[in-house]
Amino acid sequence: MSQAQSREKYVVVTKKNGVLTCRMNRPKKLNGWTLEMMESFVGTFEDAAKDDDVKALIFTGTGRYFSAGVNLAGTFSLKHPRELHRWIKEHNQHLFEVFLNFPKPVLVAVNGAAIGASVTSATLCDGIIAAEEATFSTPFGALYIPPEGCSSEVFPKLIGEDNASKILKEGWKPTAKEALEIGLIQWVVSGDELLDKAQEIAEGWIEEGHTRSYPCDFSLDELKKINARESEELATAFLSPPFLSNQARFLWSKKKRIPSIMFKTLSALHPLWSRLM
Repeated sequence: MSQAQSREKYVVVTKKNGVLTCRMNRPKKLNGWTLEMMESFVGTFEDAAKDDDVKALIFTGTGRYFSAGVNLAGTFSLKHPRELHRWIKEHNQHLFEVFLNFPKPVLVAVNGAAIGASVTSATLCDGIIAAEEATFSTPFGALYIPPEGCSSEVFPKLIGEDNASKILKEGWKPTAKEALEIGLIQWVVSGDELLDKAQEIAEGWIEEGHTRSYPCDFSLDELKKINARESEELATAFLSPPFLSNQARFLWSKKKRIPSIMFKTLSALHPLWSRLM
């Protein structure tokens, strides 16, 4: 199977009037960010960056979820602890740099529930439009991990300290209307209108000569430094007993026995392998 054919299993790509739309298309898997899904949309972003006919990009999903976020069970594999820490840090950092480095305007069209990295990455783009049924969740506190996607510094400036704490630490899951009210997103429309309105906005950006922008006047260099710091902190948290035990319980409840046992084993042996860090 060619790279293009493999990518088509996970994303649908269309182009109209200079706007490329990349639509995650694994609705039965809630458009979760497995390695294959991430490789597919990352490849699409990289190709679009080099395509002179593409002037703006829309990133969206299919079904009732925009994305359930990073699928941890689908990305982890057992490695030497030091190697695993390095892999998590570099993988997380690269994921968000894909959004940061994209040189053309990006509009995220949130068609349904958005969770974790799919929310924080969206706030690094030029704008977010959401369907009325969309929700936004960053359950970092419940997962025993620190914020990622530059959200530790972007969210307080974007939506205020109190709202940032409610979303990042307390588990508040704002609706599209609430997200609009606090400034997390910029537009809300019905689900039937979402892609048409997104296309209209993106074409308007092209006509106006809109160039790539970043939230709250952060520079690209500043955001990259925040991302690098958060990625280091995230890698450390991912290898901590609270996170590993929590993942083992969650995966067991989903009847994902093998990955659950992997996380449980890592947690139980933490006193031994942590000496190898």
